[in-house]
Amino acid sequence: MAQVQTQHTQASPAQRADTLPPGRTERPSAAQRFVEGLLEPADIRINGNRPWDIQVHDTSVYQRAVRDGSLGFGEAYMAGAWDSEQLDETIAKALGCDLDDALNHEAKLHYAFHWLKERVINRQSRARAFTVGERHYDIGNDVYEAMLDPTMSYSCGYWAEADSLEAAQLAKLDLICRKLELAPGQRLLDIGCGWGGLAAYAAEHHGVEVVGVTVSRNQVSLAKERCRDLPVDIRLMDYRDLPNAVGGSFDRIVSVGMFEHVGVRNYPAYFDVARQMLTDDGLFLLHTIGNTRTAAITDAWTDTYIFPNGKIPSAQEIARHLEGRFIMEDWHNFGPYYDPTLMAWWQRFDAAWPELRANYDDVFYRMWKYYLHASAGFFRSRQGQLWQIVLAKRTRSGVYRSVR
Repeated sequence: MAQVQTQHTQASPAQRADTLPPGRTERPSAAQRFVEGLLEPADIRINGNRPWDIQVHDTSVYQRAVRDGSLGFGEAYMAGAWDSEQLDETIAKALGCDLDDALNHEAKLHYAFHWLKERVINRQSRARAFTVGERHYDIGNDVYEAMLDPTMSYSCGYWAEADSLEAAQLAKLDLICRKLELAPGQRLLDIGCGWGGLAAYAAEHHGVEVVGVTVSRNQVSLAKERCRDLPVDIRLMDYRDLPNAVGGSFDRIVSVGMFEHVGVRNYPAYFDVARQMLTDDGLFLLHTIGNTRTAAITDAWTDTYIFPNGKIPSAQEIARHLEGRFIMEDWHNFGPYYDPTLMAWWQRFDAAWPELRANYDDVFYRMWKYYLHASAGFFRSRQGQLWQIVLAKRTRSGVYRSVR
């Protein structure tokens, strides 16, 4: 073995090339060998010929991934350092083998920094409540109007019998309303109302009065316009201000795709507000993305570029904070439906890009592409879940009948 090492050390660049794979003229760096070894269990090859293989254009991607974990890997994609013909499947395969954990643990300083930040700072405090609205939801309504269906639903569709994005989103809105057992004359509180799609649907089809709150100014503006002829009141507000700012109680409460911005430290406050605002015989539907495991840190790339201060909950984290506050009437998982939802959003966004690019640059395009494809891979790997949880107080009478 020592003799072979000596021979390699003394060999010329031309001689070394004879022992290397086609197209490679130098030995791979330690960072490259690490990344290639990491990808091997997921059946992903560097510069392979399958659609999910990674094509490297700039070898700096290896060091960036080792140094900064998933943040560096995503930033390298944004910079054009690597590509994949089928990016969603690349991510699905990687997450199916939990390579995100292995990569982030290798980036020790990165991991330690984010681990410490999660434990020392309340990243979803009142002072930070509007950050995600300003940096994500307020980027421009033109992006969302192009990407989403006509209801402007920015959450998982229900594809059980649907054959289009709009049909899946309408089925989801109908499912929520049926689970809440909405009836004319009821009062519905929508925490995280987005562009008012659910509020409008509930008011128009079930005769309820709706108060919706969001931390996005752009959402408030468009939601008010879309709901102006309906009994819907849209407000710019942090959920913690609801008891003082909104009078009375509500027969029903719904929260769709907002809980991911609350943070574990604030779960007690969130559920206490919901309990305070709900009538004794009311129902509360929580629609949230979930993680199959309790994560020590939030994905740094997503936190930096897409959802600042976000936190995807585990079932354990939710259940622990429900105890003593609510009983669970129903827990429904349809996480696999997020994959086709995200890919439909990507197709619509990509088709609209020729018009959108006047307001956004090519880095934004690659960032948004990575976001949507990586998210689809997250759910395809089954690491990502989508839960609808129906909650009630112990004072509620009767038996709740599950709806699917």
